[in-house]
Amino acid sequence: MPHDPHEQFDHALLDLIEHNPAAAVPYTPTHQEALKRLYAAHQVYANADRPGGHVTARSLAALPAFHARNLDDLIAGRIAPEALEPNAGIFDRYVQSLPAERRPQAEARRLAVAGRVVHHRPHHGGVVAHDPVRSLFLVPGAGPHPGLPGNYLYGHFYETAGAGGPWAISIHDNDDGRMVIDATSLKEVLDQLPEVIASAPFTLAELEAFGFRWV
Repeated sequence: MPHDPHEQFDHALLDLIEHNPAAAVPYTPTHQEALKRLYAAHQVYANADRPGGHVTARSLAALPAFHARNLDDLIAGRIAPEALEPNAGIFDRYVQSLPAERRPQAEARRLAVAGRVVHHRPHHGGVVAHDPVRSLFLVPGAGPHPGLPGNYLYGHFYETAGAGGPWAISIHDNDDGRMVIDATSLKEVLDQLPEVIASAPFTLAELEAFGFRWV
């Protein structure tokens, strides 16, 4: 097998990024070329917590993913979708996982990420309207823009009235990077979602391999 002449230097650069408090890289041609290689190989991502800095995929691989605690019960058919842990609780656990200095930045995104609390109200005849399911998950990664504080992408699986299907999964970075995949059923969503979560960390572009599209 041919030896990669860049391998030793690239691994040294990964170590430098992980042990440099600024997560920065010297601005020399050699370092910048190595950085390009590492980005192309999805071994390095833009750092959400240090503007202009970087974060390694192997660092992100050690981070937890967040989703409804009882997602496995839904997958096994033991509960209905409406019984999933509320998004506010999922977001709370994500925030608490962050260093204290990052939590205010994360809290500022709570409404956009977790949404409002849905209050069920009886309609005429005492019938309670069905609220569309929209369940949150967060995984380490990045898109065209960095992720949320802690370097997290966020997504939802949800019921939709769109033409693509009655269900969908969407995943976002911290700005306008967004990918979506339509599903014909909740079962189709639940067959794919665990694989997507288990594949983190990833860039949004890598989701094309799962059939996601940019929107």
